[in-house]
Amino acid sequence: MRVLLKASMNTEKANDVIRSGKMPQLMEEILGNLKPEAAYFTLDHGVRTAYVFFDLQDSSQMPSVGEPFFLDLGAEIELTPVMNGEDLQKGLSQLR
Repeated sequence: MRVLLKASMNTEKANDVIRSGKMPQLMEEILGNLKPEAAYFTLDHGVRTAYVFFDLQDSSQMPSVGEPFFLDLGAEIELTPVMNGEDLQKGLSQLR
């Protein structure tokens, strides 16, 4: 299932990771594991935030998806099912 992962990073923990020079490696590792369709980075409510769209094949993946954000960045995360245009069309066609 395609999901949106929103990770709002703790400022102090993210600052420590950036100062240590480990942020590029950490993001490369996280994104390499998730193999996202798309990933965007911005500020939301004043904190560093990542929006990552990827395929969650099984709910048992949730710990391995969330833990790097929790442990390394003190992030709060949300996982939300999402559709692309094709998914929407397929869903709407089933309403008939």
